[in-house]
Amino acid sequence: MSTRQQLEEERRERLWTVEHELLTGGARHIAGVDEAGRGPLAGPLVVAAVILPPDCRLDGLDDSKKMTHGARERLYPQIIEMALSFSIQVVPVEIIDAINILQATYLGMRDALHALSPVPDIALVDGYPLPNCPVPQQNLIHGDARSASIAAASVLAKVMRDHLLTELDVQYPAYGFARHKGYPTPEHRTALFRLGPCPEHRRSFGPVRAAWEQGKLKIESGDSHR
Repeated sequence: MSTRQQLEEERRERLWTVEHELLTGGARHIAGVDEAGRGPLAGPLVVAAVILPPDCRLDGLDDSKKMTHGARERLYPQIIEMALSFSIQVVPVEIIDAINILQATYLGMRDALHALSPVPDIALVDGYPLPNCPVPQQNLIHGDARSASIAAASVLAKVMRDHLLTELDVQYPAYGFARHKGYPTPEHRTALFRLGPCPEHRRSFGPVRAAWEQGKLKIESGDSHR
């Protein structure tokens, strides 16, 4: 076995440890749940839930943050094809601003789990407990690096959100959404304060609110075109 193959087998073993324990204990359908987009200043939150068949092979699967863009894009259709069930939920900016990003995350996770068929025996949730979870849950801090099911969900959520932000870049090209995906990079912050927020900016987030207030002050002072 080559070194590369050995590393892949070690990664698979690591990612399937939790699932193997649950399957041995009698679980049949295990869902992984994860999100993408809690930290950005703009764009929707995307949440995915996935039920994988036991021990399916998805070579290269890992924490989506450790994977290259190309690797995530390659695995996205494979996960969809292999999954027993999957759900991708898009939570728009209006909901995020209305109920806050944490509650929007909970809402998206619950909706994603509700949409799965068959109903999961248990949900592996990345991070902390999900309030009012519709099925029994087990919480894994840094779960996308510890569970194949959560890792698969993280890839679906990340790829879908990247595609959505690339589409927003066409609508609002001056902000650079295709490059920074809405995260608070120096480029994004500069554009935000120069142009003011667009409809896809989260006005409940501090930097966006500050840019909005600055823009209003410019208009009120008659300085908006200086």
